[in-house]
Amino acid sequence: MHENANQLRLPEWMRVKVHTGNRRQETAAALGELKLNTVCEEAKCPNLAECWHQHSATYMLMGKNCTRACRFCAIGYARPETLDPEEPERVAEAAERMGLEYVVVTSVARDDLPDEGAAHFAATVRALRARLPKAGIEILTPDFSGRLECIQTVVDSVPTVFNHNLETCERLTPPVRGRARYHRSLQVLADAKRLSKGTVLTKSGIMVGLGETDEEVLDCMRDLRAAGVDILTIGQYLPPSRKHWKLKRYVRPEQFESWKALGEAMGFGAVASGPMVRSSYKAGLLVDGKLKEQGQSGLILPS
Repeated sequence: MHENANQLRLPEWMRVKVHTGNRRQETAAALGELKLNTVCEEAKCPNLAECWHQHSATYMLMGKNCTRACRFCAIGYARPETLDPEEPERVAEAAERMGLEYVVVTSVARDDLPDEGAAHFAATVRALRARLPKAGIEILTPDFSGRLECIQTVVDSVPTVFNHNLETCERLTPPVRGRARYHRSLQVLADAKRLSKGTVLTKSGIMVGLGETDEEVLDCMRDLRAAGVDILTIGQYLPPSRKHWKLKRYVRPEQFESWKALGEAMGFGAVASGPMVRSSYKAGLLVDGKLKEQGQSGLILPS
């Protein structure tokens, strides 16, 4: 299972269905007109065609250039762009045009900014809430260097879900995630839950195939549950290029199903685990599953 997967033929279960029709072009046109970036494009997501065909996209704030150089990620590492104060409103306009009932927003890391982009996230949530008062809003954030005041700024805007990805096991975090820290990411998630006083769901995701063992995957799951995380995603890592972290294995669908069952048994309210699962893939359905587990109907909205 751990042989050099880079030299193996892509397994049948990793093949992506091609969607035809105009809906993908309509999504691309709306994003281009409003000069918005998406993580779908910048991170080379394999689900782009399917999601854009469904008029769904994950908006990426604060430019295309990241201040960190994680070895698994395709997003550019370069001098960051000047922050655009009108971007939050354009994201809200795009979401309204696309008729979204659930909006996912992420960003590059911006260690160069005094608040690392926290206020920009909060402004985007408020702009979305003003235009789409009934929509669910999920934010996928960097770690803000663990700064409580930044996390507080974001949760005070009351997104539906605060998502921060653990990405990989503790042993592989230093070489794979660079400046990130395993326990700091866990603390960010715990702090978001605590500072929101339970009004915001928390979510995190991990990738497999980077060299972790199955037991280390379980360790990640246990640690995330101990941090109070509500929603978990597990997906197959695919290197964006030959220069990125090498793929160590393809994990079979049966193993993903096993992790899903174990996650549910651990107490996660919702688990998405599969080869093509990505952090924001069908995110609204996961939140709906969590709310049903809580006995609620509809999405959590601010009072």
